[in-house]
Amino acid sequence: MAVVLAVPPLPAQAQKRGGGIPLIRDAEIEQLMRDYTTPILRAAGLAKANVKVVLINDRSFNAFVVDGRRIFVNTGALAESTTPNQIIGVMAHETGHIAGGHLSKLRQELANVQTAALIGMLLGAAAMAAAGRSGAGDGAGQAGMAAIMGSQHVATRSLLSYQRAHEEAADRAAVKFLAATGQSAKGMYETFKRFADNSMFTARFADPYAQSHPMPTERMAALTEIARTSPNWDKKDPPELQARHDMMRAKLSGFMEQPQTVARRYPPSDTSLPARYARAIATYRHSDIRAALAQIDALIAAQPNNPYFHELKGQALLENGRAAEAVAPLRRAVALAPDPTLIKIMLGQALVATNNPAHAEEAISILRTGLAQEPDTPNAYEQLAMAYGRKGDLAQADLASAQAAFAKGDIKTARELAARAKTRLPVGSPGWVRADDIIAAKVPTGPNRQN
Repeated sequence: MAVVLAVPPLPAQAQKRGGGIPLIRDAEIEQLMRDYTTPILRAAGLAKANVKVVLINDRSFNAFVVDGRRIFVNTGALAESTTPNQIIGVMAHETGHIAGGHLSKLRQELANVQTAALIGMLLGAAAMAAAGRSGAGDGAGQAGMAAIMGSQHVATRSLLSYQRAHEEAADRAAVKFLAATGQSAKGMYETFKRFADNSMFTARFADPYAQSHPMPTERMAALTEIARTSPNWDKKDPPELQARHDMMRAKLSGFMEQPQTVARRYPPSDTSLPARYARAIATYRHSDIRAALAQIDALIAAQPNNPYFHELKGQALLENGRAAEAVAPLRRAVALAPDPTLIKIMLGQALVATNNPAHAEEAISILRTGLAQEPDTPNAYEQLAMAYGRKGDLAQADLASAQAAFAKGDIKTARELAARAKTRLPVGSPGWVRADDIIAAKVPTGPNRQN
């Protein structure tokens, strides 16, 4: 699948990739997810595998993997997990799928199943054809059709059984990874118990052999046996990690929910830092920017070295047409953040938005540095194109515009812009080669999804 972004990578804003999946890019939340998953990945032997957590703007509680490099998690899962341990347990389960090579094995099993089903269909078709030639009547023809249908039914059951085995293996692996990192499996148990409780009524009438996941009662019985025996069962999350988790949930609420919902969830009587964070975000997005800036400044006064408060101030100013004022808080955020790549891209955007030609060279340098780490960010390429345009470098502006279109999945426009860039770039130069690559690129297809 071509992994491309179609709108700016600003904190807690929905993004669209080539497959139409609405994504969230946010430096603070992504850093928290890295801190959650790094110990688990290390325990699974995947520390060098560069596995990333990708955030999906979906309110349902779900997480899944589609390859060996990414764990997709819905914002609904983050918002509903009241403790870090609950979402860490989900991440551990998905890591179990990656560590077990379940995706490649599932693809091989699917090929085997399809081959078996095809053979059954051919045999059934041959029986029907033979019945027709011999005049054996409807009975033989019906037997041939039954053979076709039966082969498909057996193939489906076989594949589902294989998937259930993978889910059970991922559960066992998750408990193992949590134990190896000195963490409790209680959060994972609580999460899957909630799933089990929610599906218990419908599961009473379900065929256990027609499910891709183990039956709720069976799954919880197995988890109870392996999870509750852990010496870490009653171990709590560190207070500082819980505090960051609470801030993450508040941030999602402020950005993703309506002001009335935010007010109910975090009423003015709640003076905690997460509540103030959520209300400040909701105020800047839906109300008076001056009131919002006062609230954000109060947050900065409470935690002067919190990079994400400075980032929020910069974003609020930038989105309200005050780009020149946004530069200073964004510079501060870049200096403080452990991984400032996304914030750097926003800083580059602010520099471009000042419309000051003197900032063009700095913006180009910052944006190119950001794109070296985040090459699938179309907004950054668009800002880069504008910065080059301000310098009068039309060749590089065309190339950056082509890369932006390519990152969005607009291959036709990307090729047209790349072709124009090639006429302006020295033959064989790095930019010319990149433009030629865009023209020659094939459109990739999306991968299968594993829950």
